[in-house]
Amino acid sequence: MKIAVLGTGLMGAPIAANLAAAGHEVRVWNRTRAKAEPLAARGAVVADTPALAVEGVDVVMTVLNDGLAVTSAMQAAADALPHDAVWIQVSTVGVDAIDDHIALARSLGLEFVDAPVLGSVQPATEGKLVVLASGSEELRDRVQPVFDVIGARTMWVGEAGASSRLKLVANSYVLALTAAVGEAVALAESSGLDPKLFLEAVSGGAMDSPYLQMKGNAIIAREFPPAFTVQNALKDALLVNEAAVHANVHLDVAQASSARLNRAVTKGHGDEDMAASYYASYK
Repeated sequence: MKIAVLGTGLMGAPIAANLAAAGHEVRVWNRTRAKAEPLAARGAVVADTPALAVEGVDVVMTVLNDGLAVTSAMQAAADALPHDAVWIQVSTVGVDAIDDHIALARSLGLEFVDAPVLGSVQPATEGKLVVLASGSEELRDRVQPVFDVIGARTMWVGEAGASSRLKLVANSYVLALTAAVGEAVALAESSGLDPKLFLEAVSGGAMDSPYLQMKGNAIIAREFPPAFTVQNALKDALLVNEAAVHANVHLDVAQASSARLNRAVTKGHGDEDMAASYYASYK
């Protein structure tokens, strides 16, 4: 297949590399070209503009930071988009933006699949993401070869937009876990305890999880290479709260997570892994 990947950040770059390695003809574009250029050595063609990236493709994938970036890239590509192409929207954009993108796809004459993913840099690199897909059943066979390359499994969850809502549900859970781990480690340290005692105490029990051990040990070691940055986690936390307003529910933990992440960004940790929101525990 001929595939354009718009956005080659932490997630877009490994996704594009895996698609090229699988034999697909891949063109990539990124607002900062230097971030896309290493993909030339992986078999992708680097384009200077979104329009040049999408000419003649079967599939356009948007893997960008937010809804506005997605809209901007697709509008810039509009004149060159093949009208029989499928737009796969991978970015986490929230409930308002995904509805806008569905309408934009219709106006551009494109088929649309909403397909945010669960997983961060390592599973993206390994092609082991979980793809949350929604859209017309008629499109499933056309896009499944793409999902088979980038993901370990694909969940089809209904009409376009449903998977973006499910992604925010999952993110609300991850944000709560991350905040809880950071606060527990901070409380242990500030109480004069070795925080590893906490991880050991819950190890192997019902309260334990691989995520707890991974993030807990990263915080204790003060090692925060970004799998998913504090800044992006804050963006997603705000999207979760936006979804809560639409759903008419009170999400107290999500609101607190937003405040913690914002404090961590203010303290200069925005480009570190989201576990660095731990620093928000201290004045």
